[in-house]
Amino acid sequence: MDDFRLPTEPRPSTRSWIFPVMLLAAGVLIGVILTSDLGWLPTGHAVPDSVPPPASVPVPRPVSTAVQPSLPGAGGQSFVDVAKAVKPAVVNIFATRNGSSEEGKGTPFEDPFFRRFFGEEWMKRFEAPKERKERGLGSGVIVDANGLIITNNHVVNKADDIKVFLSDKREFKAKLVGTDAKTDVAVLKIEATGLPTVAWADSDKLEVGEFVLAVGNPFGLTQTVTLGIVSALGRAAGIAEYEDFIQTDAAINPGNSGGALVNVRGELVGINTAIYSQSGGNMGIGFAVPSNMAHSIMDQLVQHGKVVRGWLGVSIQELTPELSSQFGVPKDVKGVLVSDVMDDSPAKKAGFERGDVIVEYDGKPMDSPAHLRNAVAQTHVGKKVSVKIIREKKAKSIELTIAEQPKNLAQAGVEEGGESVAPAGLLSDIEVRELNTELAGRYGLKGSDRGVVVVRVKPGSPAEEAGVREGDLVLEVNRKSIGTVKSYEQVAANLPKDQAVLLLLKRQGRAIYLTLRP
Repeated sequence: MDDFRLPTEPRPSTRSWIFPVMLLAAGVLIGVILTSDLGWLPTGHAVPDSVPPPASVPVPRPVSTAVQPSLPGAGGQSFVDVAKAVKPAVVNIFATRNGSSEEGKGTPFEDPFFRRFFGEEWMKRFEAPKERKERGLGSGVIVDANGLIITNNHVVNKADDIKVFLSDKREFKAKLVGTDAKTDVAVLKIEATGLPTVAWADSDKLEVGEFVLAVGNPFGLTQTVTLGIVSALGRAAGIAEYEDFIQTDAAINPGNSGGALVNVRGELVGINTAIYSQSGGNMGIGFAVPSNMAHSIMDQLVQHGKVVRGWLGVSIQELTPELSSQFGVPKDVKGVLVSDVMDDSPAKKAGFERGDVIVEYDGKPMDSPAHLRNAVAQTHVGKKVSVKIIREKKAKSIELTIAEQPKNLAQAGVEEGGESVAPAGLLSDIEVRELNTELAGRYGLKGSDRGVVVVRVKPGSPAEEAGVREGDLVLEVNRKSIGTVKSYEQVAANLPKDQAVLLLLKRQGRAIYLTLRP
């Protein structure tokens, strides 16, 4: 029976497909012959081991699993080796402080009438908790196998409960050995033995440009290691009273506080403390307490439960180029200017004077006030030291014995009163008056010192640019003492024209030198 198809539908032919099939087969045959002659292989196939590859094709090599290259000065260690050695000695610190909540005070919930009207049970549903807990997270470094841990004061300050978590997941309740807010250092103790530790390094030998690793627990991410270099040394950031920070660009974030900053040998060079940030996170500027300072503070806290600091008994300030020329100090000489000498102090007894420039303390050069303050503070009480100074353009050495720093250093004040005066010349931009009770109260001064007080500084004047402020007490003009407005006028009248004027001022209990230039 025949198929039924539409009239327009052609009947299939058995011959129509034979020619295309034969043509395709011929093409495949020719392709195989060509590829075999040229030595090509389809993508994805491997060259047999017995057939050597063409000279133009490189021999495949396995991925390298060689050990990381060693670091200069690291004794053959790599960053991997340093990280493995240090991480077990860095701990996670969890501090809790109990506090009372102020929420709900002054609201109807505290009113006895409301409580009686609605009933105690109903009111309790809306009460804020009377106590709340503040939790802090930070890091610490094990520096003694028997459980001694160093961290930052701000990590554990006023904590009621401190827990320490080790890298092996063990948890300990820590005892606070002692804290020092002036350097932001604290020491903890846990009951354990045989713990991994980090060895101390001499931070005085640290140099700008050295590689360092920061190890800690940023944002609670435990055992985090970051790499950077030492960006600067001897930084003062306004964080603590005694500062000599190591600045680094190794990433430091919240939670890193109290963690380790180590060199390429895995030695502790600093305790990570703070960051400079406009976002709350790392911006490449981190600060660490130098290991020498931290080690000294820790030893005192462990041995005495407190920190005893050395005391020289001088007010000091930076030696600027302008001040160097005023005191006859060569421009290439670095030092610290003595602006005041305290009564009954080691410096006073040894013969220090205002205007002395300290260039060396206990055999070490001094180039900044912070450097000298830290050096004196870390000197053992009772130690005899030699101080090299420049006085009246002549070098001199003074021997003295360091005393213990008083808990409260006395601050001097001022007295008397009178009319205001504004002399001519560079001092014409400064208006002064003799002190009276009203002025003393206005500027927070006392009544034991003599001098004249600045009541006005002309805006945009050389005096303002030099840093003279309202409320400053003028003690000297060009090294001549000022006790009254009359003596101030006499000195001002004899000032040479078109020459710089050196002022000794007292501000907030401290004496400072300033230079006015025409």
